[in-house]
Amino acid sequence: MSSSSIGKVFRLFGNGCFPFSLASCPASRSEAIFLLHSIPAVTYTVLLPLILVQAAGLRRAIRSERLIGLPFGMGLGFLYSVTTISGPPLAILFNNQGLVKKEFRAGLGLIRVVESSLTAIAYYHLGLFTAESQSILLMIIPSVLVGIPLGAYLIRRLDAETFRRICMSFDAWVVGFGLSRVLIELKLMESPWAYSVMLIAILLDTYLLYIFFTVQRPAARRSEALSAPLTPSGGGGS
Repeated sequence: MSSSSIGKVFRLFGNGCFPFSLASCPASRSEAIFLLHSIPAVTYTVLLPLILVQAAGLRRAIRSERLIGLPFGMGLGFLYSVTTISGPPLAILFNNQGLVKKEFRAGLGLIRVVESSLTAIAYYHLGLFTAESQSILLMIIPSVLVGIPLGAYLIRRLDAETFRRICMSFDAWVVGFGLSRVLIELKLMESPWAYSVMLIAILLDTYLLYIFFTVQRPAARRSEALSAPLTPSGGGGS
């Protein structure tokens, strides 16, 4: 993670860091419980189409990054504090702004450390940590210890566009599953029919993946090969 990568993230979130920190602390337990039941459904419903649009390769970078730092930072902090959802919105923003692998990782790492630390403090004072959550943590830690070096090894072998596409694909599947679970919890759909939402998201994303790897990526490689400068061939003269 280079200093230039962190600097780019600070420019993106510079105006929103302090409000983001304040918004990461829910006001009371009752408010948090109410929001936990109402916000995720709206959040997933908005995020899923945005993710699929970006998975199709449609992006339009926001030029005035300082203007979005304040509202996005506050919204993300508030959303994370009451639902723990932050990865997909961050991935959408970073992908839309064209951040490549090192910048993408720097942004996620920086924001996640801030939001997780502040939210953990707030959850501790609200008494939301239980013995069950601690036992789950012990089960997750070994997977994290294996996944971090494995991910670092694989990411060095992916080009920037493929990396962005896989990130969007992963988010589409996760958000599709989250939306299905929320529909069941709100009793809007019964299981297993609620998982049809996730299935539709997976099918759409699989089709977009097929288009990317069979049409878009080969075309981009041919374009790069044609635009590359011609190198003088070795060998003697005639």
